[in-house]
Amino acid sequence: MNRLSVSYLVLCFLFLTFLGFGSIHIETLQLGPKLAKAEDSTKHTHTTHNNKCKPTRPDMLGPFYVPNAPERTSVGKGHILSGVVRSSADCSPIAGTRIEFWLVGPHGRYDYDHRATLFSDKMGAYKFESNFPPPYARRPSHIHIKVTVKGYRTLITQYYPAKGQTEGKFDLVLIPEDREDIFD
Repeated sequence: MNRLSVSYLVLCFLFLTFLGFGSIHIETLQLGPKLAKAEDSTKHTHTTHNNKCKPTRPDMLGPFYVPNAPERTSVGKGHILSGVVRSSADCSPIAGTRIEFWLVGPHGRYDYDHRATLFSDKMGAYKFESNFPPPYARRPSHIHIKVTVKGYRTLITQYYPAKGQTEGKFDLVLIPEDREDIFD
């Protein structure tokens, strides 16, 4: 793809975002073919310990990711998301995992106040509190999540809470760097 085509796509994306149609798949250009394939399934099933170590499906990064969110466990009230970070190799918990969250505030826009970074505890557990993310621009309610830890592939995914849900469980199962993808 030449520079003119990329520039045109970015310009179209910004224009459509301004008009409220910001959910086009320009993110696919950033993530490459592996994650673009995973985009086909926009709803995720919640990974649990009973679903033995099936890696969490990646999802699109989206255009609103900003690195270095402040370290905090809460950005609002009304929804609590918790889970355990695990290895797909043996289901063992992964301590000290960096987990970044970003979501729209109650007003339906991304901002600094609705970004957070936290770390899984010694048992791999995490707990994040926020407002319930409202749907916007034809996107369902969702919370973006980026998970990084040494020795494992970075995971970019999204959690989709059901309407009116006040709590959610979402285990984050990571693939070791030396293993192949193992998605269905």
